[in-house]
Amino acid sequence: MKSSELKRAKRRARRAVLEERDAVPADVREARGERAVERFLELPEVQRATTIMLFSHFGSEVPTYSLIRRLHERGVGVALPRIEGAHLVPVSYAPGDPTSTTSFGAQEPVDGTPLDPASVDVVAVPGVAFDRGGRRVGYGGGYYDRFLRDLPAFTVALAFGLQVVEEPLPAGRFDLPVQAVVTEEETIRVAT
Repeated sequence: MKSSELKRAKRRARRAVLEERDAVPADVREARGERAVERFLELPEVQRATTIMLFSHFGSEVPTYSLIRRLHERGVGVALPRIEGAHLVPVSYAPGDPTSTTSFGAQEPVDGTPLDPASVDVVAVPGVAFDRGGRRVGYGGGYYDRFLRDLPAFTVALAFGLQVVEEPLPAGRFDLPVQAVVTEEETIRVAT
């Protein structure tokens, strides 16, 4: 698939899923999100982890604030991504630490200690759409694909069931699949 065709196919997938996700009432998203968080916390990789990189949700994404708080209360190190140039940097974060708003609309830590990416055991990967092969369509910046390229961490998408599409998503050679997709309905393990 040509680069221009790939971009158009991703844009179509992104638009269709975002429209559906945005149409879900906030209280329903909150309840579904809490069920997805419970499933995430049950993952053996999460239970063994000492440091987990999450994302600060924005818009109609799965709410992550309760997950951040719960992991912090358990003594698990939590990192949030900070954009520096074209790259993501995992930065230590505790509930209440100051944040600023990115150009995407997400919150990122203002302070906090940058962490060695190799010290992160699990990365929760945001996105718009996912398929059962772990392919994802994100927001179009490529930040997570660059960040995860050489990282040994377990990668898991935290999403709503409506974000999982049955047909394979368009993917280019730089698009990296996740190892699992967790929703309020199921946990999908991807053969790697």
